[in-house]
Order: sequence, then C-alpha cells, then structure tokens
Amino acid sequence: MTKAGILGMGSSVGDQLVTNLDFEKRLDTTDEWIRTRTGIEERRMASENRKSSHMALEAAKDALEQANVSAEEIDLIVVATVTPDMAFPSVSAMIQDQLGAKNAAAMDISAACAGFIYGIVTAQQFIENGAYQHVLVVGVEKLSAVTDMEDRNTAVLFGDGAGAAVLGPVSEEKGILAFELGSDGSGGMHIHLQDKFIFMNGREVFKFAVRQMGESALGVIEKAGLTKEDVDFLVPHQANIRIMESARERLGLPPEKMSTTVKKYGNTSSASIPIALVEELKNGKIKDGDTVVLVGFGAGLVWGAVALRWGR
Repeated sequence: MTKAGILGMGSSVGDQLVTNLDFEKRLDTTDEWIRTRTGIEERRMASENRKSSHMALEAAKDALEQANVSAEEIDLIVVATVTPDMAFPSVSAMIQDQLGAKNAAAMDISAACAGFIYGIVTAQQFIENGAYQHVLVVGVEKLSAVTDMEDRNTAVLFGDGAGAAVLGPVSEEKGILAFELGSDGSGGMHIHLQDKFIFMNGREVFKFAVRQMGESALGVIEKAGLTKEDVDFLVPHQANIRIMESARERLGLPPEKMSTTVKKYGNTSSASIPIALVEELKNGKIKDGDTVVLVGFGAGLVWGAVALRWGR
C-alpha cells in the first residue's frame, strides 16, 4: 500500500502585530495576566482587506515550492477553515483558480482548531487508496473577523494566519503512522459563534482540552505501535500554554521537545499546527526520520491526533 506523508510546507500570518501591551491600553487586562494564563505575548492580525484566501494562497505557494510539486500536479485541495471569505465559493476553489491548479478538485471542511488534522487525514485516505497522487491541505483563519475586541476574555487569545502542506507518496518507513479523530457535539455550547462573535466558556473548554489532548496523544501513539519514549517531538494546537504543558507531561517529554509558538501568534485555530510545524522545521527541531505527534481540539467539540515519521 502507498504510504502518505508531508512533502513540503508553507505558512503566512496576519500583517499587523498586536502585543499584550496594545490590549492593556484599552481593556481591563495586563500583559502579566495574559502571559501567565495563556502563554501569549503577541499575535498577528490581518488588516481589513486581507482575507483568509489571501493568506491561504501565500501559504500554499510556499508549500508547493518546498515540496517541489507544481500546481498542475495537485489532484485535490482541502481547506480547513471556520472563517472563509464568504459562504461560497469556497476558499479552496478560490485558491485552486489563483494557483492554476487546473486538475484539482476543491473542498472546504469545518473542524475549527482540529481542522488541519482532519484535513491531512482526509488527504491520507485519497493518497493511500490510490485515487490521488498529491493533495494540498491548508488550515487558515481570520479569527479577528469574528472576535469581539471589547471582550477581554476572548480578544487577547486569537490571531490570524495560514499553514499549508502538500501530501503525497513517501517511502514505507516514513509518513503517517496512525490517526485518531473524535467528536462530542453535546459540548458544542461551550465554544460557538454567537451574534457574529466567538463565545467561549473558558472553564469548560479548558477542562475538556486538558483531558482530551493527553488522551488523544497517548491513543495515537498506541495505535501506531509506539511508546512514549519513541516520540521525538510534539506539536499541539497552540491554544493555551497550560493545556499544551499538560499534554507534554502526559507524554513525559522535556520542554524542548514541544512546539510553543503560541507566544508569537496566539491561537490561530486550524492554522496553528501547520504554522508551528513550519517554525520548528526552520529551527531544525524536527529532522528527517523524527517521530512527531500532532494533536488538536476545537469547537464542535472535536479533536484529532496524528503520529507520523518525518521525511520522504
């Protein structure tokens, strides 16, 4: 059977830097409060004219270049987003046209902060069953468009950005080793879109995330036939440093083996895991042959995890 893996990645973020001090000036909050409770120091927000499709296109171009795959070789584009430019056409169709990916089918999926995980698992199925050769997966969000900037509980959390991956066939010992997806719609009221803005019951989401991130990470390792000791690097959804630390501790990993880009970008939802992957690849923290665990959770409530061996 063909094995699917990531061939190349790219990212793009909002064009405006917003620090904790910027919020401190106009909301009843402090830089210290935000840092200690979330781990966030700054985030990138997109200006009014910069849409999700713009960031998705930039990330996709970078991913194609890194993968050494042409737009014409892409068979399918999957975009994970809860903040499309408009209800339709889809962001995937928009970037299919702008990339010149004339042979690609296109679809958007909605799985909030777990969207990129759902996207690469979808791509894996098409590649490993032989239907498609190359799939472009993009996680992109412009959360500033649905965040109430007067609500101190949510305004400080989110950022805008996109991360993209080109998936294709890899050698037998590399690529996706196992995945786990799940949902619990009964918890949907804890984080949802209400009157155009994000509503979040922080206490309930925190409890769910601390439990589920660790369980999913351990579960996917077991499915892959691995042990905790086999994991070289953890890339969790970058939502909150305390949630991320709980998952790291469940795996028994030292701090240097977990990505912590939340301090630079905040919570970028479906874009957070691919943006973090790009950063750690550039930093040399993820190397060829490394066993990497990706794990995320989000509104729905949904969650997902992937274990993979990096490289071609």
